[in-house]
Amino acid sequence: MNERGQTVGSDLNPKSPVREGNVGYYRISSRWEDEDVYGHVNNVKYYSYFDTAVNGYLMRETGVDIRRLDAYGIVAESSCRFQRELRFPLDVVAGLKVTKLGNSSVVYEISLFQGDDPEPAAVGRFVHVYVTGEDRNVTPIPAQIRAVLEPLVG
Repeated sequence: MNERGQTVGSDLNPKSPVREGNVGYYRISSRWEDEDVYGHVNNVKYYSYFDTAVNGYLMRETGVDIRRLDAYGIVAESSCRFQRELRFPLDVVAGLKVTKLGNSSVVYEISLFQGDDPEPAAVGRFVHVYVTGEDRNVTPIPAQIRAVLEPLVG
């Protein structure tokens, strides 16, 4: 971490993506409880926003409750590069890109925006590995999920 609290040497794209550089979007309402005693959204909430954006986007775009599929994505890895504070009560807009689409895994780059600022407040990396329900064996990404992920590849 540097003096501004930003991750140094992360595996995220070193250039801040601009809002227009994303392919998919998902709006998240910030909540009163998201802010901490320092008057900004607590850093752990950013990870919750990533999870909400990815799964909310998949459910919205497929029209399927992804929790009911035979296979589902579990988080195998996540990271975040904080660039500035998010605040309540403004909505957060998550810009989504897929940086790698494999047979059974997908790597997302998620940029969190607030207001009209073209630069993100944070950029995250989020990896889903698809597994079967009961035994949690790695399995191919379901066809309906893959269909909405392919347009996000960028």
